[in-house]
Amino acid sequence: MKDSGRIDLMSTLVSRNITLQDRRTSMRLEPAMWDALDEICRREGRTIHELCTMVDRQRRESKLTAAIRVFVMAYYRAASTDAGHAGAGHGPLQAPSPAESRTPRKTKPGGSGRK
Repeated sequence: MKDSGRIDLMSTLVSRNITLQDRRTSMRLEPAMWDALDEICRREGRTIHELCTMVDRQRRESKLTAAIRVFVMAYYRAASTDAGHAGAGHGPLQAPSPAESRTPRKTKPGGSGRK
């Protein structure tokens, strides 16, 4: 998710090379996951390699990518307390209005679509 406030639900995986201690590996994650990891690294003052090494050492999931996804979710979940939510100026989560919807509403022939 970028700062536009819209969530991009496209799920094209992106590969990046990561160094875990002295071992180089590649990971395939969704662009939103890479964005979240980059943001966490910036906030925590760590490189992506340091962060992924930390997750790799502590993981219980069988795959590193699964452990990274769980870490990102847990990081943001821990940050999403009521106080943090209010402090960020967020209100209650609402569905997008029909005007913001990507698919136009179908209308009956000769009608305005409203009752």
